[in-house]
Amino acid sequence: MADPVVHLELCTDNLARACDFYTRLFGWSAEIVHASAGSYLALDLGTALQGGVSEHDRARSHWLPYVEVRDLERAIERARRPGAAVTLPPREGPAGWRSVLAPHAGAQIALWQPKL
Repeated sequence: MADPVVHLELCTDNLARACDFYTRLFGWSAEIVHASAGSYLALDLGTALQGGVSEHDRARSHWLPYVEVRDLERAIERARRPGAAVTLPPREGPAGWRSVLAPHAGAQIALWQPKL
């Protein structure tokens, strides 16, 4: 079975504006979640796929897909072989671990290993 995309995260410099746009355009519901690193907007995308919006000081907003993997360290090593760089080393959160990769010929992608 292929590793599924389980989460889409919008990284933006304006959380309120992004929330207003996407909830009006698609009817997605949003809920502010307060975290130690700042506010996070959880999005209900109307499917099994989860979503969210995080605020960053970047000039350009972008979507970051999260792919669920069974073994985060093993997946990182597989990605490094063809030259991907790790832009966010593995970090533990309340529900699992995540890491972000930057492949040579593509956009960033996040890996997600849930806690069992």
